[in-house]
Amino acid sequence: QERGITITSAATTCKWRAEEGKGEEHLINIIDTPGHVDFTIEVERSLRVLDGAVACFDGVAGVEPQSETVWRQADKYGVPRMCFVNKLDRTGADFYFCVNSIIDRLGARPAVLYLPIGIEGGFKGLVDLVENRAIIWLEESLGAKFEYQDIPADMADKAAKYRSELIEMAVEQDDDLMEAYLEGNEPSVADLKKLIRKGTLSMAFVPVVCGSAFKNKGVQPLLDAVVDYLPSPLDVPAIQGLKLDGVTPDERPSSDDVPFSALAFKIMNDPFVGTLTFARIYSGKLETASQVTNSVKDKKEKVGRMLLMHANDREDIQVAYAGDIVALAGLKDTTTGDTLCAINAPIILERMEFPEPVIELSVEPKTKADQEKMGIALNRLAREDPSFRVSSDAESGQTIIKGMGELHLEI
Repeated sequence: QERGITITSAATTCKWRAEEGKGEEHLINIIDTPGHVDFTIEVERSLRVLDGAVACFDGVAGVEPQSETVWRQADKYGVPRMCFVNKLDRTGADFYFCVNSIIDRLGARPAVLYLPIGIEGGFKGLVDLVENRAIIWLEESLGAKFEYQDIPADMADKAAKYRSELIEMAVEQDDDLMEAYLEGNEPSVADLKKLIRKGTLSMAFVPVVCGSAFKNKGVQPLLDAVVDYLPSPLDVPAIQGLKLDGVTPDERPSSDDVPFSALAFKIMNDPFVGTLTFARIYSGKLETASQVTNSVKDKKEKVGRMLLMHANDREDIQVAYAGDIVALAGLKDTTTGDTLCAINAPIILERMEFPEPVIELSVEPKTKADQEKMGIALNRLAREDPSFRVSSDAESGQTIIKGMGELHLEI
């Protein structure tokens, strides 16, 4: 916490209506992953269960080396993504530099959807290139209220240039609209959104939005873009797995009517509920107090409570459906990467591979009495984090811990 970086992936659920709040209500499950390279494993694990990702970049620094690592991991799992250039209110922020660094460092094709109006201390709004209008935040509302205006005269040329680049990139997705565009007919806003969605899902380009999360500017357009362009569980192909013999392939489509399957991607200790197992439900539905099989360990588990996590509170739910990310209480043997499934239709969703530790440290408790406490604590950590290992050195009698980097072990 004190370093201002996220270490564990917090999972949160929220609802959002796009199209200026008139669209249908969407449920968004958000996992915030660490960007720091020592915690690669958390990221791998989260990407594995996500359908789409938002990569956040610092408006001053652009693409940092650890962002490249995470980007490559997202490529590995084929996760469609978009970019959010954050902190544009900071001194030295430069949106256009960041866009170039996405091209140079990540080798990606950015499709810029918004341009900032003003920068650093004067950052006050965005040009919406899709709808061709300006969004200005009202200062006194702390980013909660904004109004639509005409694009400022001094930005008209820049906006026109970026909008035509966006349209040219988008029409590549559809031959008919491409022909129409070459004959001088621009696609409608609705068509343009469809094209951007199609290109994002096929990873032909990455939409870029921007703002300042601290000042709460640009957050609403970001959520709109998540709803409009990132995949829903239905856009993602059926999850592949194996039958219990570990050889025969099997799959589960994302539907509530097929047998239940889910992947446990994180274990957390909670002072009130005990061990919480975070799981992504891929198919079927899960009810509280039902029995499921852990097909990797071949053990039956009983689901005690099911919680939906929100930013600062949690809500008990009785039933969860395909696509949901829930926290389960009361599971005894399940660890990260295990599959939970219906007892009558077992399946093993792929195991995740975890990197080997790169650094070792020896640790000693202050007093003999603490030895046992330390042992319990370290074993609990090893259970939560597969890239963390504990062993004891027979010769010196010291306890050795291994992990992904100094920061990892220190924490």
